[in-house]
Amino acid sequence: MARINVTKTYLPNQATYLNYIQQIWDSVYLTNNGPLLQQLEKDICKFLPTKNLLVCSNGTIVLQMALKAFNITGEVITTPFSYVATLNAIVWENCKAVFADIDPETLCISPESIESVITPQTQAIIATHVYGYPCDVERINAIAAKHNLKVIYDAAHAFGSELNGQSLLNYGDISTCSFHATKIFHTVEGGSIIAKDDAVFDTLFKLRQFGHIYDDYYLPGINAKNSEVHAAMGLSVLPDVPKIIQERKQVSELYDTLLPDVSRPSFPKENFSYNYGYYPIILESEARTLEIKNKLEAEDIFPRRYFYPSLNMLPYVKEFAGKCPVSEDISRRVLCLPLYAGLAKEDVYRIAHIVQQKTTPALS
Repeated sequence: MARINVTKTYLPNQATYLNYIQQIWDSVYLTNNGPLLQQLEKDICKFLPTKNLLVCSNGTIVLQMALKAFNITGEVITTPFSYVATLNAIVWENCKAVFADIDPETLCISPESIESVITPQTQAIIATHVYGYPCDVERINAIAAKHNLKVIYDAAHAFGSELNGQSLLNYGDISTCSFHATKIFHTVEGGSIIAKDDAVFDTLFKLRQFGHIYDDYYLPGINAKNSEVHAAMGLSVLPDVPKIIQERKQVSELYDTLLPDVSRPSFPKENFSYNYGYYPIILESEARTLEIKNKLEAEDIFPRRYFYPSLNMLPYVKEFAGKCPVSEDISRRVLCLPLYAGLAKEDVYRIAHIVQQKTTPALS
């Protein structure tokens, strides 16, 4: 049987993609904010909908750009339950990461924990919409307003998720997204950044291209541009996103039917439309998690401990990071099962059967 990974990159119609590639050959325009990239930005803004969006080279550099745009140099409160890029962006910008523990139900950052770690040096909050589930955006916004903090959402998983009738990417002072090949919408490599404020958006536009426009230099920027080749993939994938989400929803609902007793994170049942980016399950112990993982891998099925370890345990922050008991516990027990458009029903049945198998008792 073919190997089954936790996800599978969606490839659009090849003829559609090659048509865009032909346009690149005809124009000989490969990068530097080309026409396909500009068209992709417009199309994404219409799709979500949103405004003030830039497509950039990846989902990590946009987090760094967000910190730069707000001149953040002090403490940044963030979640320990996220991909390491969230933390590394803070570390690379020479800011101090301060961890707030997570909500045990949603697995997103806990507003109560945020308030408990605010100091006079706190300048920003970077919160992750884990698995595309929404943070408690209203309470986080209230906390930020009370303490004069910037709110940056790492919405890497949230493309296509909607809260209160609008894209989840519209929340916060800045919201970033990943367009990596493993995501629902992708440009092979890429990411985006959205700014609520027009002046901040102007700063981000300049930051993306070395800080200058033609011969006028404004600030010390970086090369965060994306190419026409990547934009061609994005333009080819974007029209298929509703279909991709629908197929992923069908797979998720089949898992729900087959695994009714397995614990899962919770998310709002009202005023929220999910993108079905992931299918995380929470097992009763780390030993059980590893047992199921090993059994699946023995069948050429590769789930992922997403996220493990808890980021506050990483060696380069552990000395000052403090304890986050909920995140540390959940990270040892969480496992994301394979989920992607085109995953066969018989494979979902096979995966669910393995997950439900009980440990064979040892012979005395």
